[in-house]
Amino acid sequence: MKLYHYALSGHAHRAALFLSLSGLPHELIEVDMAAKAHKRAEFLALNAFGEIPVLDDDGRIIADSLAILVYIARKIGPSHWLPSDPYQEAQVQRWLSVAAGKIAYGACAARLITVFGASFNPEEVITRAHATLATLEYSLKDQRWIAGTDDPTIADIALYSYVERAPEGNVDVSAYPHTQSWLRQIEALPGFIPFQKTRAGLQT
Repeated sequence: MKLYHYALSGHAHRAALFLSLSGLPHELIEVDMAAKAHKRAEFLALNAFGEIPVLDDDGRIIADSLAILVYIARKIGPSHWLPSDPYQEAQVQRWLSVAAGKIAYGACAARLITVFGASFNPEEVITRAHATLATLEYSLKDQRWIAGTDDPTIADIALYSYVERAPEGNVDVSAYPHTQSWLRQIEALPGFIPFQKTRAGLQT
């Protein structure tokens, strides 16, 4: 497997992290985003949206970080990462939707301002990030993993990167102790790889 990747992208990190946790053999191929390599014809042939990450599994191309998580989980076979129980699977899907929506337009967007100079309204996206973190904190109050399962799922992996690096977007996570404990649990998993840090936001 080849994962087209960019070290400062949380979307790319969640895919790289899960590949590492899965133990499946893979190669990371760094895409030079600064040089607009993701907008060149050869990359657009892999993903017409010109976005990373992209997974190439022996010619099978999977674009979108969340689709990659689902694909890898199915490649592993039956496991705790993507439960077959209908209720548990629905809970995983719910949090994948949060990763694609509330996280993307909250903590992720806030970090895009400080790390990449995006033109979002800081107050708006930081407020949105805290609203999502408050819900995460409440949800983790009485359970170890976000989907309420006994073991981690791809929902935990989908949420991890942007929550962990939220301070880079000036989002203070110190008021969320259950969320911080959850982050440390993910970091203790065998095969964990960290998300590259920057000195942006509250990290300066």
